[in-house]
Amino acid sequence: TLLSSLGLGTTLTFASSHWLLAWMGLEINTLAIIPLMAQHHHPRAVEATTKYFLTQATAAAMILFASTTNAWVTGAWDMNGLSDPIASAMILAALALKIGLAPMHFWMPEVMQGLDLLTGLVLSTWQKLAPLALIIQTAQATDPLLLTVLGLMSTLIGGWGGLNQTQLRKILAYSSIAHMGWMVIVLQYAPQLTLIALLTYIFMTSAAFLTLKASSATKIGTLATIWSKSPILATTTALVLLSLGGLPPLTGFMPKWLILQELAKQSLPLVATVMALAALLSLYFYLRLCYAMTLTISPNTTTSTTPWRVQATQASFPLALATVMTLGLLPIT
Repeated sequence: TLLSSLGLGTTLTFASSHWLLAWMGLEINTLAIIPLMAQHHHPRAVEATTKYFLTQATAAAMILFASTTNAWVTGAWDMNGLSDPIASAMILAALALKIGLAPMHFWMPEVMQGLDLLTGLVLSTWQKLAPLALIIQTAQATDPLLLTVLGLMSTLIGGWGGLNQTQLRKILAYSSIAHMGWMVIVLQYAPQLTLIALLTYIFMTSAAFLTLKASSATKIGTLATIWSKSPILATTTALVLLSLGGLPPLTGFMPKWLILQELAKQSLPLVATVMALAALLSLYFYLRLCYAMTLTISPNTTTSTTPWRVQATQASFPLALATVMTLGLLPIT
């Protein structure tokens, strides 16, 4: 029931051109993922669920308020009829809060840290779809400066925040914030690039999360012991992380390349430069993970308990598919 409601909420938002229906889809979506997040009854999971619920409810209320304001001014509930500047700015702020764009990103790492890896995967991929669809639909009515500032701040904060982390879920949350920034920055100039970036981001994040799930790793320290258990998985994981960082022979380079090219074409060289430098910040912590995984041999006297090598219960096909997509899709550019 919960999973189908999750799908239904997002689909409702996709299909709607009326603000109330879009709001309803987002609301169904939020209510469906709440029990999925809290299902382990761990105090941290419950805390993360509460934080998530409060932020999403705030954002939904803001969307409702802004669309009502817009309908009050213009008399139309249509999504394309966002003529009131205050309403459009408020809706953008609410949707940014929903997907965790900086400076409304503070809930994201905290919530990710409390969840298990599969729910975290749903949170960082599926939950982004509906708000992003709304952002794409309303982007033409919003102030370009606002979107640019959101995008730049998100890439910078997504790079800075992840530098000092040892928890993998928080690192992935910051990487998610940075990728969302890349998507938003190019939205007004070439929305199709936003979709490409979203698609590649979903592949790469799925590969990363499924790999961590296969090795049940949540800290950098655990990554150092993977190579002895499954060397091939360690190799592909390192490549997946480099792809997330956006290095050339891998898929992750494609959206960054096209977005920087588009920004340069729109004569925004300064913005493009800042974005490229912010990508270096993200690259640093992916490299740190790669270093811990492939270039360090874990000492014999580990302080952490070494997990037993158990028979994998997880289906390896999604992981293999996501990994192949992450490593080999660059030629389609």
